[in-house]
Amino acid sequence: MEDLISKYNVAAPRYTSYPTVPFWENDSFGSSNWRQRVKNTYVDSKSGGVSIYIHLPFCEDLCTYCGCNTRITKNHKVEEPYITAVLKEWEMYVQMMGGGSIGICEIHLGGGTPTFFQPDNLERLITGILEGHTPTADASFSFEAHPANTTFQHLQTLYNLGFRRLSLGIQDFDPEVQFVINRRQTVDDVARVMRDARGIGYTSINFDLIYGLPLQTMERVGDTITKALAMEPDRISFYSYAHVPWVKPGQRRFTEMDLPQGQEKLSLYQLGKQLISEAGYEDVGMDHFAKQGDELFRALEAGRLHRNFMGYADRYTPLMIGLGVSSISDAWSAFAQNVKTVEEYHRLIEADVLPVVKGHLLNDEDLLLRRYILDVMCKGKTMLASDSTLTPRIQKRLMPMVADGLVTYSGTDVRITEMGKSFLRNICMAFDERLYQAKNNEQLFSQAI
Repeated sequence: MEDLISKYNVAAPRYTSYPTVPFWENDSFGSSNWRQRVKNTYVDSKSGGVSIYIHLPFCEDLCTYCGCNTRITKNHKVEEPYITAVLKEWEMYVQMMGGGSIGICEIHLGGGTPTFFQPDNLERLITGILEGHTPTADASFSFEAHPANTTFQHLQTLYNLGFRRLSLGIQDFDPEVQFVINRRQTVDDVARVMRDARGIGYTSINFDLIYGLPLQTMERVGDTITKALAMEPDRISFYSYAHVPWVKPGQRRFTEMDLPQGQEKLSLYQLGKQLISEAGYEDVGMDHFAKQGDELFRALEAGRLHRNFMGYADRYTPLMIGLGVSSISDAWSAFAQNVKTVEEYHRLIEADVLPVVKGHLLNDEDLLLRRYILDVMCKGKTMLASDSTLTPRIQKRLMPMVADGLVTYSGTDVRITEMGKSFLRNICMAFDERLYQAKNNEQLFSQAI
């Protein structure tokens, strides 16, 4: 295992998309092309509904581990103008899809800190999104929450609007780790939110936990996971800290010397996975675990697990619209990302301009490779096209992983082994033609392990 760690601990994408963002061909993108792809995808798949991701970027404090697009402020006067802008952007997309009533199958509030916003402002936001439109019969509404500032009113307000899932950002309970990453919430904070949410009627609660943070040890990670398991969340996301200080300068509060690396870091993951599995949670995709009764596990069992820019989802929707600063939209055959600053976002919205700054139109090769990578991430297997010129190249790249016991393949049938589940990001790289052909040696991604 130490040899495998040394071999595969390289910079690797997380594969929430293919192609990954650094390899988008923005020159051929164009706003008019994006609008047409959105319209076409909606017309072809509107019976299944549209997914909506809303990025709420504001946080009162900077968590130094965070790689998300955030705006740090204690000025809550930013809430109302931002909501006004998001609703105007949504109306642009409604018109793009032909107007009329849109079926909405998913809404997810991410950040930033969605619970930075006052409950009445969140109500205004969701009411505005839903006005004139209809949630599908199986609609799933969810939001991310900071345990330390999530109130009963937040929970009740969003529940009344149809939200049944929430994800609590915990990361680590150890006081010293929390201090260095500037993320403070107590076990009592989380227990209070859990108690209130269960009492109100939320049916799925996720805990976000991270391994590889500065100052983490086996004892500290074990203690965090034990405390988390005692509260019985429905899902647990236990994922690797992404150290990218060249992108997020806040991460320079600590150095690489403070981080567990290599075998030490993998041991943290193995400990966490063991404790989580022994508590009755099933392994669902990369770094995600769920109880058998949770919809995410049922989606895995039914073969409908999906992965997109929001992570793993219990359904596939061809059209996902991202609203707000830096949000990414997905029309299956095209991606688009919004501008990354609040000021530029407001300026464009006020000028009645769609705030998209870059994107990518997928060609036939991209679409084929996207399917392979999704299959690997969501099903642990894929079937290569026998008539594709890419197949021999992919098989050649997989050969070392076959020798290492991470992958098996017979003809065009590729399957991930139990050991290979710990190296999913590396395995997906074998399918990533754009990464393989890239001539730029600049590090773009965090380490795989």
